[in-house]
Amino acid sequence: MSNQRRFITAPLVAATAAAGLALSAACGTDNSSTPAPADTSASEKAQQEKKADSSPKSERTDLTRFRLDDRSQAGITDIWVVWTVKNTSGKKSDYRIDWEAVDSHGTRVTNSTEFVTDVQPGQTTTGESPTTLHSAQGVKLNITGFDRTAAY
Repeated sequence: MSNQRRFITAPLVAATAAAGLALSAACGTDNSSTPAPADTSASEKAQQEKKADSSPKSERTDLTRFRLDDRSQAGITDIWVVWTVKNTSGKKSDYRIDWEAVDSHGTRVTNSTEFVTDVQPGQTTTGESPTTLHSAQGVKLNITGFDRTAAY
């Protein structure tokens, strides 16, 4: 009887393991991160800007400035992200800006989301938030998501 249980148990274990592997592959358990987009050259940026000007305005054009502001002094790190948004739509709008900071090796060093609310049509607003960055040297900001929604 003991040998009979082994013959039944082995296929059962193999089937369970195969099902588990199939399930984990289907669920997408890949924890790798997506590398930051490569920086485009100045001429490519100029071509993209021309294309953006010739096509209907996208909501992304409402983000007119997004940069780091290093206010560090006396050995105390104080780095902020600063932005300017101009509402070019005809409706009061809310904005969500997802961003990441990438070092010179392409490694993400921090990321966050900024929220800008109740911007009237034609209005320009600025904002700032502190970051957890230890240095702004060699750090590049990438906008990973931008969304404008109607405010109520």
